[in-house]
Parts: sequence; C-alpha cells; structure tokens
Amino acid sequence: QVQLVESGGGLVQAGGSLRLSCAASGRTFSAYDMGWFRQAPGKEREFVAAVRRFGSSTYYADSVKGRFTISRDNAKNTVYLQMNSLKPEDTAVYSCAAAIAAGEIVSKDDYDYWGQGTQVTVSA
Repeated sequence: QVQLVESGGGLVQAGGSLRLSCAASGRTFSAYDMGWFRQAPGKEREFVAAVRRFGSSTYYADSVKGRFTISRDNAKNTVYLQMNSLKPEDTAVYSCAAAIAAGEIVSKDDYDYWGQGTQVTVSA
C-alpha cells in the first residue's frame, strides 16, 4: 500500500511555469513506476508523463513533450512534474499514480494507487 499526496498546483498565466510534487508514503517508493495524469472538466483522464522506478526511462504525451519534465527523487519519496510554457489547454486536475508492475505505464489501467489531485489553471 502507498499513499500519494500532490501539491504545487495553482493559477498561472499562459507561458508561465509550475512545479508539481507528489509525496509518497508507505511501501518502498523505488518499487513503483510513477506517472502523472490529468483530467479536464467533461473529459477523460489522460496520460501526461511517467518515469520508471529508478528513473531510467521517461515517457511523455505528445501534447506536453518539450514543455514538461518528469523526475523523481527516491531518497525523498517524491516525484515531480516541471511544467513550462503552460497553455490554457493544460488546465486540469493533475494526479500522480503508482504502478507496481512494470507495464506500459502510459495507460491509467496500469496504475494501482492514485492521489487526490491538484488543480492547475492556466489563464489566457
């Protein structure tokens, strides 16, 4: 079992930056692949970025590639999402998730634990 708590969301103007954090507690953090997903009002939850358990590989949705960076610090039990050049279409609730099995990790179905989410709002 692992508990996930996100922080760092807020209101930012287009072109601005935010850094989201997801703190994990419970089982050994390095036992999980970690991902970020987002859900905008009236839309399905979508994949944003993911990182393998020891940070060896990262994955990004095409819509955020080159603007967002996922990283993790296993010593601090934390995964980060640095978001630059934000656009109004990035507005959503961002949630982190943990996956036990080393699957595809770009699908929400691959994840076992979820945080409550943090709101990101980008104004035009």
